[in-house]
Amino acid sequence: MDKIILAHGSGGRRTQELIKNIILKYLHSKELKKLDDSAVLNLKNKKIAFATDSFVVKPIFFKGGDIGKLAISGTVNDLLSQGAIPRFISCGMIIEEGFSLSDFEKIVLSISRESRRAEVEVVAGDIKVVEKGKCDGIFINTSGIGEIFVDVGYNRIKEGDKILITGGIGEHEISIQLLRTGEKTKLKSDCQSLVFLKEVFKKFKNKIHFMRDPTRGGVAQSLIEIAEKSKFDFHIYEENIPMKREVKVYSEIMGFDPLYLANEGKMLIICESSFSSKILKFLKNFSNLARIIGEVRKGKGEVVLKTKIGGMRKILALSGEQLPKIC
Repeated sequence: MDKIILAHGSGGRRTQELIKNIILKYLHSKELKKLDDSAVLNLKNKKIAFATDSFVVKPIFFKGGDIGKLAISGTVNDLLSQGAIPRFISCGMIIEEGFSLSDFEKIVLSISRESRRAEVEVVAGDIKVVEKGKCDGIFINTSGIGEIFVDVGYNRIKEGDKILITGGIGEHEISIQLLRTGEKTKLKSDCQSLVFLKEVFKKFKNKIHFMRDPTRGGVAQSLIEIAEKSKFDFHIYEENIPMKREVKVYSEIMGFDPLYLANEGKMLIICESSFSSKILKFLKNFSNLARIIGEVRKGKGEVVLKTKIGGMRKILALSGEQLPKIC
């Protein structure tokens, strides 16, 4: 048998075979192996971060990753953005009848590899199989728990803080679009767990005031939301915004604004101004495209872009997505 069938989601023998032959083949945590209805976890700290996210990316396999890798890195990065060290993850899957078993195994292998890389344990999960046509291949939900290590929040943002990005923007969304249209390119998604941030936390703990991973809606939408909630203006410098040449070229061809492109392996960091250069220097150990892209100023909660020609333009929220099903 080389396809997922409805019986794989029945909870009976076929389900147990799927769990034993594929899931537990790659995911080995003690809690998961118990196959209980919930996992009992030990956490040293009382203050934790809890995140959940669902993934419906199409195509399921893309340059730089697949839906399995994305499901782990997406939730890991959500936890890291809260100043938390990711510890545990649950994984729920909705699979369409007829889905390839070999593709399913590749996805589970990716989940295993990325969870090991991020040093998180998959401790609970669930599988449901639906009739053909009721799901587009496979959908995955992951939820994660992390222990707070850095105190970040809107209340810590202050006038004069610098705004950094850990690398070039737009790689995920552009690479997905090029794959859909059949364009040949070396560009790949930036999909990854930002594990190096743990080192940033240790080195600059109290100097980091806020973080956000700019996924759907990109850097622009993330900054708009942070500015509105913090009640500060953010001044962003267009000439400082990093992106690979392919992202710039294809954005112009497709009519996309790179600021609104989704990322799956970048972090916005708002930090103490006097330490921004030191933090940037450290980030460049992991990406030579890390940049200081702006600063925090008194205002009404707006984002203003200083263009390359010296003009000023207010950044507005998108009314819809530039591209659907990108994560």
